[in-house]
Amino acid sequence: MEILKFKTTIKCSGCIAKATPFLDDQIGRENWEVNTENPDKVLTVKTEGNLSEQEVIKAVQEAGFKAEKMV
Repeated sequence: MEILKFKTTIKCSGCIAKATPFLDDQIGRENWEVNTENPDKVLTVKTEGNLSEQEVIKAVQEAGFKAEKMV
């Protein structure tokens, strides 16, 4: 299993609620979470290698937010 981390603009529970349908559809319901207490609002994605960084960024953008891969 691979863990991908992204800095996002998903800031609160309302933002998470807005993003959930997009992320559930692209990533899978149990495969992502956003830590809104972290200053970088970190999105953590668990993948079996079948999901690219670009696909995650696209799903976040479709939800109306920004994401960038953390190094």
